[in-house]
Amino acid sequence: MFYASSNETIIAQCTPQGTGAIALLRLSGDNAFQVADNISKLPSNKTICALPTHTIHYGWVVDTNGTHIDQVLFLLMRAPHTFTGDDTVEITCHNNPFIIQNIIQTALTAGARLAQEGEFSRRAVSNNKIDIIQAEAINDLIHANTQLTLKQSLSQLQGSFSHWVITIEKQLIKALALSDASFEFLDEENMEFSIQITEIIDAVRATITNLKSTFNQQQQIRNGIRIAIIGSVNAGKSSLFNALLNQERAIVTNIAGTTRDAIEAGLYKDGNYWTLIDTAGLRTTDDIVEQLGISRSHEEAHKADIIMLVFDGSQQLSDAETAVYQNMLDTYADKIIIVTNKADLPQADNSIITHRSVYPVCTTDKNSISTLESAIQNKITSLFASIGSPFLLNQRHYNNLLSLETKLMTTKELLNDRPSYELVSYHLQDALTTLSELTGKTITEAGMDAVFREFCVGK
Repeated sequence: MFYASSNETIIAQCTPQGTGAIALLRLSGDNAFQVADNISKLPSNKTICALPTHTIHYGWVVDTNGTHIDQVLFLLMRAPHTFTGDDTVEITCHNNPFIIQNIIQTALTAGARLAQEGEFSRRAVSNNKIDIIQAEAINDLIHANTQLTLKQSLSQLQGSFSHWVITIEKQLIKALALSDASFEFLDEENMEFSIQITEIIDAVRATITNLKSTFNQQQQIRNGIRIAIIGSVNAGKSSLFNALLNQERAIVTNIAGTTRDAIEAGLYKDGNYWTLIDTAGLRTTDDIVEQLGISRSHEEAHKADIIMLVFDGSQQLSDAETAVYQNMLDTYADKIIIVTNKADLPQADNSIITHRSVYPVCTTDKNSISTLESAIQNKITSLFASIGSPFLLNQRHYNNLLSLETKLMTTKELLNDRPSYELVSYHLQDALTTLSELTGKTITEAGMDAVFREFCVGK
């Protein structure tokens, strides 16, 4: 990704595209006020450059001929007290795509350029208004799929993870100071601090290990909960899928093997985003297409956060079906909810589930569906309750922590027997550099590009 001069004036729409009541466009850069002057007309005939900062003014956006494009509000904010740290003018206009396109084109003619993905946030990082972790928290906040994501993103935006990094940084700086002191004075005063340095490294590594252990669970917070509906053919999985969605999303027939591939659909429920996956029925078949679907079912079971293992309660399981279900129960016991479907029919005696907690369901009975939904929510609550960390790790954070952990292990090995403190100091400094990549102090341009490539243009 290429970013031109950081002081150029850029413009982008910050609200979602599409028709609506209002939209917000942001101009930011050294010449934001001059560009705004060139495209604006105020009832007072004053210029925007002459108006005080952090004030709102009614007026019109006009083209080069003075023709009114739209009635708008101008919010004026002078640097450095802005999101980006640069002069900023935000224009609230009517949310019509033609109006927005005309305003942006007029601003481009007046000297602005289109902002690139995440460029406003990147400028905020460059101007030390926020660090990269906080910028990533903004992106998480925008795309939050659960209430917990929203809460933790807000915490991270306020600096919770950044403060954690600073705490770790202080500990490693102390270890570096002790190593430097050992290197300087070992021969003269027999002074060395290998024990203290080792203790610091062990404490930091333990903290990193605890944080890393929550990574997979935090993806549930970030992306929502994947719930796979697994079971044999004709167990009523598609009917259950439709009942939970409260709409006819999957095809339901009495023909075995109707669902040949995984079907996904999502819904918001109790502050969380559920992704329901209807899968192909588990059985032995010579149909190549159906075999691929069954293979996909096993993949979905592995990826899922919760598995609804569905039985047709009215049918006796065959030996082959019993073996498949038993394998699922043994492999994924912690994330399975057992559902006996077709509870309105006389029930067969399947010993494989008699000693387990089972939820009888009739897909036309709203009460049984509501009970099942409560069981799912309880499972989600228990998943989230086990996440002790207040931070939201993404893949970049996780990889960085892995690298830091490896470097600290290497440093600790150097402290055995007769350590070379000059080498220890070098490796501690390298570990500090790796840590500072988290907040962006030492991150490369390519690394910055990778972070902000995930952002929308208006952020």
